[in-house]
Order: sequence, then structure tokens, then C-alpha cells
Amino acid sequence: MKFWSDSWTNGDRIPTRYAAGQPDGRGGARFGDNLNPHLAWSELPPGTQSMVLICHDFDVPARADVQAWQGREIPAELARSDFFHWVLVDLPPRPAVIAEGEFSRGFVARGKPGPQARDGARHGLNDYTRWFAGHPSMAGEYYGYDGPYPPAHDALVHHYVFTLYAVALPRLPVDGRFTGEQVRQRLAGQVLAEATYSGTYTLNPRLLDAGA
Repeated sequence: MKFWSDSWTNGDRIPTRYAAGQPDGRGGARFGDNLNPHLAWSELPPGTQSMVLICHDFDVPARADVQAWQGREIPAELARSDFFHWVLVDLPPRPAVIAEGEFSRGFVARGKPGPQARDGARHGLNDYTRWFAGHPSMAGEYYGYDGPYPPAHDALVHHYVFTLYAVALPRLPVDGRFTGEQVRQRLAGQVLAEATYSGTYTLNPRLLDAGA
């Protein structure tokens, strides 16, 4: 199975237009264009009945209090965990493309609606749902794609992995407000093939000045 994007070269820095956060010119960050990238696939294995797409960042600090740290960087060696940016299931194998901006244009406070996407496909909740839980103006259910917005004081460049699965089921057995972790569990034994496409992103001015 082949999986690619016209939005950036695999493994390179993700352009700002596909990120939820962009530099504000003062050493911090603000909300950005947040366009979902172009993605396409071909050469699916026989028996493919649907596709599942997951995007996650595996470099998110495991400690919740680091966002409030002032005057110092989050050390690169700090424990890290997964953060899901996009969960999409039951995507028909054809058309074999997701257009740039098809599912996301701008960052929506309290989240974009879901779960329905197109042609029977369904969006799951991304992890901005739990990130903003309890926030007076941002709390909500965040469905679909919301791109990178790593802490601007993180010493580690973050990595974002888009994983596409060819699935032997027309409908994945998840319902309601499902998450990326639940989708991963339900994929067990149903994946015919998978492929990845990745990129990096940082909002740390020191790392940006160094060309990260």
C-alpha cells in the first residue's frame, strides 16, 4: 500500500498552514490556519472494505503542569505520551484522496462538530477535547483534524505521524464519542495493511532560529 501527501516531504517540517498554532512574533504562539493536509493512497490489498486514519504526536509531555511553567524550557528528556490530532474511521477506499482543507479550515473554539464526515465516514474525538476540558471558553468536543500546537517552551521538536490502515470491515465497531485509543483497540485483527507519513513541528523560538 502506498500513502503520500503533496503538502510536505515525508519527515520534513510541517508547514505552518497545517498547524493549529503558529509563532506570534513575540516568542509565543497564536492560533493558525489549521488546514488538514492533502493525503492520498493507492495499491490497496484485496479485501479492503474501509480505511482508518489516525494522526498522533508521540512527544507530548506526560506531565499536565508543564504548560504553566514560566521562564524555563520543558526538558527534552521529560517523559512523553501520545496526543491524538485526527481520528477518522469508515472512510471508503475510493476516492483515494483527502483534499487539503476538506475537513478543517481554522481552529474552532469548543471544537468542530462530528462525528459524520463524508460518504459514511466518521470522525472520532481528538485530544484537544481533554486538553481544554474545564476551560471556560474552549471546553468542548473536538472532532476531526486539529493540527500541531506544541508548547512554545518545549526543548523537544515534536513528531506527528499519520497512519493509514486498510481494514477488512466496512464499519469499525466503535460508536458514540470514540477516541484514538479505542480505535487502535478495535483495529486488532482487522488490518490488512498500513502505511505512515510524518512530519515535525516546533514553536520554540530557539529551535526555530536553529532551523528546526
